[in-house]
Order: sequence, then C-alpha cells, then structure tokens
Amino acid sequence: MTGARQPHILLVVENVALARDHRLQKQVSSLHGHGYRVTVICRGDPGNECPAGVGLRTYRAPADGTGKLGFAWEYGYSFAMAAWLAAGVFRRDSFDAIQVSGTPDIYFALAAPYRLLGRPLVLDQRDLSPELYELRYGRRGAVHRVLRWLERRSYRAADQVITVNATLRKVALTRGALPPDAVTVVGNGPVLASTRQREPRPELKGGKRFLCCWLGHMGPQDRLDLALRAAGHLVHDIGRTDCHFAFVGDGEARIHALRLAAQLGISQWVSFPGWAGQDEAFTYLSTADIGLEPNMEEIVSPVKGMEYMAFGLPFVSFDLTETRVLAGEAAVYAPPGDVAGFARLIDELLSDPVRRAELGQAGRQLVAERVAWDRQEDAYLGVYERLLGKPPAGLPARAEAPRESEAPPESEMPTRAGVAAGAADEGA
Repeated sequence: MTGARQPHILLVVENVALARDHRLQKQVSSLHGHGYRVTVICRGDPGNECPAGVGLRTYRAPADGTGKLGFAWEYGYSFAMAAWLAAGVFRRDSFDAIQVSGTPDIYFALAAPYRLLGRPLVLDQRDLSPELYELRYGRRGAVHRVLRWLERRSYRAADQVITVNATLRKVALTRGALPPDAVTVVGNGPVLASTRQREPRPELKGGKRFLCCWLGHMGPQDRLDLALRAAGHLVHDIGRTDCHFAFVGDGEARIHALRLAAQLGISQWVSFPGWAGQDEAFTYLSTADIGLEPNMEEIVSPVKGMEYMAFGLPFVSFDLTETRVLAGEAAVYAPPGDVAGFARLIDELLSDPVRRAELGQAGRQLVAERVAWDRQEDAYLGVYERLLGKPPAGLPARAEAPRESEAPPESEMPTRAGVAAGAADEGA
C-alpha cells in the first residue's frame, strides 16, 4: 500500500450467500468500519445486502448437489463464477489481499495468480472437508485422500489462516505444518447489539406450554435426526406432551427431517417454519424455553449454541470437546449419541425453571465477556493489520467498483443438463 490509499480486501465465500452467512456479514462490517475497502463475491440471493460503499459481486446459485457428480458440478460451477468475478474486480480496482472460505478447499487455486502479484491470501477455515466427507459417506477412500491433499495445499498457500476455535488451530498447525504466528483463532459469536430480547410470541409454541428450538442451516452433519428421535422419546416414552419443537432453518436435510418426524409420529409436536431472517430467528430464541444442539462433531464450536447463550437460553447438547469449551455451565450434556439421555435432560430442564434461569444467566455472561464478536473483532482485524497495515485515518472506506453483479449473462452461463446427467441418482 502506498500513499493514502485505503487497502482493498476481496472476500470470496463458496456455497453460501452473504444473506445467510452471518460470519461473513460480521467480517464485512468490521473491515469496512475500520477503514478498509471491501468487495464480496458470493452466491446471489434476494436478501444479500452490504453497507453503503461495500462492493458486492454475485453469481446465480447453482442447483444444490445431491450425489457425487452433482457436488462436483456445484463446486466447479461456483469456482468458475467466483474466478470470473474476481478477475473483473482486480481489473477495475485491484485488491490488496484476498480472503477465501468454504468447503471443499479448492479456492487457494483461485487466489494463486494474485499471490504471484504480491497479494496475500487469508484462509478462513470454518470446518474440515475430509471430516465432513467421512461424516456424510461413512468411509474414507480416494476422495478423502484428495480432500486431505487439497487441505494441505490450502494451508501452505495461505499467508494467514483464521480458524474458529483452538481445535481447528491445532489441526492447521499439525496437518499444515504452519508456524504458530500464521494461525489465528477468531470466534464466531453474535454481535452484542443484535442480541436484544425480542417480544415473545406465544403462538410460536404451537399451543403448548413450552418451546424447544433448533436454529440454523440443515445439513447432514447437523444431526437433526438425533434431535427428532429425542423429541419422539420425550413424547412417546417419557410421556411429556406439553412441549413444541421448532426446527428453524433450511437446507438439504430438511426434507429428510420432515419425513422422519412423520415416521416417528411426532408431527403434531414439531414444526419446520423454514429459513428465518435474523429478527424472526431471534424472536424464536426470545420465546423459547430450551435450545437444542444435537451436533456430533468434536471440532465444532456451534454457532447456534452461541446464539442460544446470547438470549439467555439454556441448551441441551452432546458432551463434545469444543461444545463444552464454548458453553461451560450454560448447557447440559448427554453422552454422545445417547438419544434417551438427551430426552431426559430436556424433560429435567423443562421441569426446573430455576435451573433454566441459572444456565441462561451463565450463557449471557459468557457471551458478553468472551464469546461475542465484539470480543473477537480485534483478533480478526489484527490479521489484516499485520499483512497490510492500518488504513490511513480520515479517508472514507469506499469500494470504487460498482455494486452490481458482474457474472456473465444467464444465457452465457453453462447449464447443468448434460454435464451432470444422472447426478441425482448417484449413490451418496
């Protein structure tokens, strides 16, 4: 950076729109608010919004993959569109650093030509692709080995790596053979100002006395099946019928969750209202009595757990390393995979309002003191200050490139037909 020019950072995220990526939204706001110019490349979505002065480049979302060929098409298409848009941004208003995030770990290749031109790469690692593959398909094999290779290449291509917790930092240090000063933990807690209590809406309880809430993107790794089986055990085996279960969100696992609820005979106790904007989602949390976190990944610091805590909502989880590190005394823990134990903990908490209040207070305190984005922001900004320096004071953080999408016209875009024929029937 020379003179008084504001550093320009390009943020590229795969497989999700800005409207649905709360971590990316926080990163954009922090960088922009501290004087960096920012441009974002992501999937198109009607809800995509940026602060004034932030550049936004979007491409038409591909059909979600359902089999191996389908996923290959989805990721390949997204990579090609992001590469096209990045070249356009660089041509019009060259950026000084590029940040990539998303799985699988292929976007280091998109950044390669810009690194040759002296633009540092920041890898924002939120999950582990090899572990996600093994969780989805129940095996390793050749694809798993390729994912491990791509992961190593991503680590070694990056000038700085950001992880969401200490476990992922350790993975980056060991599997990527990175020096300690190259990996920074930046948690993913909510912005404190956004977590004001909303007015509760009793109708969300579905006519029941209590509400248990699950909130987030519905992927196979989120294990909605375990939460639904726990709800079934609570209703049919324990005999508790005064609680409604709301599963708020969307994703590829939603249709399977709907079918499972019907098979378990609990449809009258559960609802799937779909994707909710932040205000609506936080209204659910302001109304609920208990949060649910059935995730089974030891390495995950659950964002939904952070949001539960911010609203003083105690939650039930499985006893996993990073979940316990995150929540401490703000949650109760069943042995991993113990559905009956999970259900018993729900029953016990519903019967104990004093305990619920104690757990809720512990969660609010943890968020305010340690977990909130307000406490993580300095670590994130520090990564770019080390790479680019602090922006000059007194200049507007303005992206000079226009905000509209630069993706090719839809008539020029490749179509899925013929390229991934039969992908939906490809075995998982």
